[in-house]
Amino acid sequence: MSSSTAVLLRPLALQLRRGPGALRPQIHALLAAHGEPLRWAITAAEGDVLFLEAVVLVPAPAAGRSPGR
Repeated sequence: MSSSTAVLLRPLALQLRRGPGALRPQIHALLAAHGEPLRWAITAAEGDVLFLEAVVLVPAPAAGRSPGR
């Protein structure tokens, strides 16, 4: 996102079932589906399931449109 684009901060709580291979790309792919990751943390792990908390940047809705549309 460019610095002139209006953005919103969106908090997330997600779960990721870890697959084979490197962990970081799996987390980045999960977060990218929700926006541009600003920060994230693994807050718990149960077996191969990781619990993540994150904040992502998402484009602000255009003027006159409500969020979620």
